[in-house]
Amino acid sequence: MSEKRFETNRFFLKDSIRQQIDFLQTAQSRGLSAPLLQKPCPAAAPRVDLPAGKNALMKVGKLPVGEAIVFRESVREYKTDPLTLEELSALLWATQGIRCVISPETALRSVPSAGARHSFETYLIINRIKSLPSGLYQYLPFDEKLAQLKLDEQIGRKAAAACFGQNFIAASAVTFFWTAIPSRMEWRYDLAAHKVIAIDAGHVGQNLYLACQSIDAGCCVVAAYNQEACDELLDVDGDEEFTIYLAAVGKC
Repeated sequence: MSEKRFETNRFFLKDSIRQQIDFLQTAQSRGLSAPLLQKPCPAAAPRVDLPAGKNALMKVGKLPVGEAIVFRESVREYKTDPLTLEELSALLWATQGIRCVISPETALRSVPSAGARHSFETYLIINRIKSLPSGLYQYLPFDEKLAQLKLDEQIGRKAAAACFGQNFIAASAVTFFWTAIPSRMEWRYDLAAHKVIAIDAGHVGQNLYLACQSIDAGCCVVAAYNQEACDELLDVDGDEEFTIYLAAVGKC
């Protein structure tokens, strides 16, 4: 028998909740509008055009997928060499790139997601990307652009501090922060949404690992962080949108 204190969290890992949901009463079934699949960013935020991500990945990726899987590992030490904008675009497309838009409620991306609901937003803590000043950026996958939210030469140190002093984050060329907007998945799956959001995060992380391996970069995902500090760093509300996963990336 498992300890009583584990029961709630173990229930989350199961799919028993699905049998308790009336799927005729979900927001989707009741005809309510689907949440947007891309969070609007401030109108005044400068935009950075990205090289076409799919083409960039095909161009800069050097390893067959089999080799990338064989040699995949977590890397916490990075060279001081910057990533190019083309390499960054390749990594962004590998993790959240848009393959095609089927309808206003559905878009297929480079990673699987339950019901193609894609609950994540991507923020970047940029330390060393050629032609980009250090700061906080938001990826706009439907536009293949970055929105420059805040310039800050100390942003890497602040990110490391928000992750309990894991200093390899400060040494990275870029750290990917993924936030969850649960309402996107709740619209279709109601209380069954939350487990699949967590599963989807794993798809994103593994794609980043393999894409990094293909461009001679190292990656280390991070699941230990100060929730409130990370949400404050990204300027998200911590309720309707909150940090769920992150990954440091750098040349190695």
